[in-house]
Amino acid sequence: MLDNLASSISSAIKKIIRVPIVDEKVVKELIRDLQRALIQADVNVRLVLELSKKIEKKILETELPPGITRRELAIKVVYDELVSLLGGEKVEPIKYEKNKTHVIMLIGIQGSGKTTSAAKLAWFFKNQGYTTGLICADNFRAGAYDQLKQLSEKINVPFYGEKDEKDVIKIAINGVKTFKEKGIEIIIIDTAGRHKNEIALIEEMRQMSDAIKPDEIILVLDATMGQQVAQHAEAFNKATKIGSIFLTKLDGSAKGGGAISAVVATGAKIKFIGTGEYIEDIEVFNPRRFVGRLLGMGDIETLIEKFKAIEKNEKELITSITLGKFTLKDLYLQLQAIRKLGPIGKILQSIPGIGLSISKDVMSITEEKMKKWMAIMQSMTEEELLNPDIIDSSRIKRIARGSGTTIKDVKELLEQYKISKKYIKQIIKKQKNLKKMFKIG
Repeated sequence: MLDNLASSISSAIKKIIRVPIVDEKVVKELIRDLQRALIQADVNVRLVLELSKKIEKKILETELPPGITRRELAIKVVYDELVSLLGGEKVEPIKYEKNKTHVIMLIGIQGSGKTTSAAKLAWFFKNQGYTTGLICADNFRAGAYDQLKQLSEKINVPFYGEKDEKDVIKIAINGVKTFKEKGIEIIIIDTAGRHKNEIALIEEMRQMSDAIKPDEIILVLDATMGQQVAQHAEAFNKATKIGSIFLTKLDGSAKGGGAISAVVATGAKIKFIGTGEYIEDIEVFNPRRFVGRLLGMGDIETLIEKFKAIEKNEKELITSITLGKFTLKDLYLQLQAIRKLGPIGKILQSIPGIGLSISKDVMSITEEKMKKWMAIMQSMTEEELLNPDIIDSSRIKRIARGSGTTIKDVKELLEQYKISKKYIKQIIKKQKNLKKMFKIG
């Protein structure tokens, strides 16, 4: 899993942080650890060797800037070179003109995850304030129509399909026409993935593209294929100048590093990544953030942007987190929105300094517990929400009775709150240093 890659690289970095002096021996050990981690993640051996040579040379030969230690330089060099390997610093914002129709067509081989990815994209753009529609132009795979229809209903976006029509190009034309008449801004077309070779896939793409003239064609690739995705990415990239990549299944792929580096090596642009099974598990691919998580540093920008997408008053919460003044009221105001993103542990992982060391107790928070906690906090007074330290045993009993929960449930919420607050306090000092070194914020 990518967690293994992150764990291995983070461990290598932690070794450098712990040693009293970073000398040539320590650097060479770091290089060996990085090589081992990247090769195990299926990154091309030639790329790994080139990367490790660059890192070693820069760490040992670069003149130290004022106020920077060799240890800090080592971390920065690893960070910079990994970012470069995965596509570089520049990330174009995902923005489309409002009140205008934009057609996005998804293609990919069978099993790549196109249908789920179509729904994820619809959810993503809907949360950016666009009106969005989904078209099923896949009548080859049994169940494709029903699956996309159910997903569209789940995220409450319009759906178009013709279950008995065999001509998928006709379906696409009709669907685009219907949605354009309704003023839909982002139209996403899910196509069939019945071909096993790039030539047939590209030909189908060409025929449908000629018919509907999409603004963008996105190739959906399965990260579990590792370096093999380069063949598909290269063929696609040569066939169209408007193409980009949606890399799926990065949550459970031992070959994720290989897939990303392989696609980048072709010159194709990775635009989105799928990081889990939920519809909400979609991110704009940002090499800087991705590497930040690999190094166990996280990225406060990820946290901020996710809250911006789902909650209008996120600024108050982010301010509280940044200042280390996270209260139960902050938690209450945001909990319902956070539930849309999955386990709260995933949010906390985005905060610098927590990374892979996050408590398993925090990661185990479930949807059921979140609902229970909402009820508990609704039974608290304003004073208790703002100052949880005043909640004693008698208050706990009252809160439990009022929320229909147990004393144990209330204590569990308070304990999780303390754990989260403790982590947040620990990172404030680290965050200031990281902001300066890695230009975060």
